[in-house]
Amino acid sequence: MALYALGDLHLGFQVRKPMEVFGKVWKHHERKIEKYVSQIVSPEDTLVLTGDHSWGRKLEECREDLDFIERLPGRKILLRGNHDMFWDAKKTKSLNEKFDGRLFFLQNNFVAYQDYALVGTKGFTFEGPFYLDGRGNITGWDLRQEEQAKKLVSREMMRLRESFWQAKEAGYRKFVMFLHYPPTNILEETSPFTEIAREYGASAVVYSHCHGEQRFADSIRGEFQGVRYILVSGDFLNFHPALILP
Repeated sequence: MALYALGDLHLGFQVRKPMEVFGKVWKHHERKIEKYVSQIVSPEDTLVLTGDHSWGRKLEECREDLDFIERLPGRKILLRGNHDMFWDAKKTKSLNEKFDGRLFFLQNNFVAYQDYALVGTKGFTFEGPFYLDGRGNITGWDLRQEEQAKKLVSREMMRLRESFWQAKEAGYRKFVMFLHYPPTNILEETSPFTEIAREYGASAVVYSHCHGEQRFADSIRGEFQGVRYILVSGDFLNFHPALILP
């Protein structure tokens, strides 16, 4: 039994959205996902998919994408990404009822893995626009957008704290924290997300969303304040699921 994670599948079996325009790594990426997940993940393992599952805007447009995910080996836990328009946060309970025993949607709840609680939320981070000088150094940014980002971070923190609270009330004291967005933006060394990870003593923070080599270093990777930070964006891993816990 092991815990794996992979993010940003960006499936589009019913919605035409060619991903090859984002680089060679995306060519036939669905085949890579199927191949590598099947090679690495066993039926008794748990696979957390950290958001941006489907390009479909409505659940009916995601049917084949979710069927594809369901056929992958292991217990599948889904986190909400910024492109998952089919998933209204208020409808998480109904999604879990609809896909009971097949897929689990992680939002305002938690999942047990051995003696760990898997907690998570979509998260959010300020992504600009940034203003650069002739050398590419940041000289400023859009303050209005930054204020809006702070409001979204606050909302996501409420959801994440609910997830931690439920797990703690159920008796769990060991946690792995999942986000879709990175835990910090390019201006930050710490954030509310890193602070709550340290507060609860999370063993790891797992995130995705960062695409392309120029974005892979946007946030924390490796050990920070006693917590492991793990980037699992599909193109970063060439769609090989990352081992989080044995």
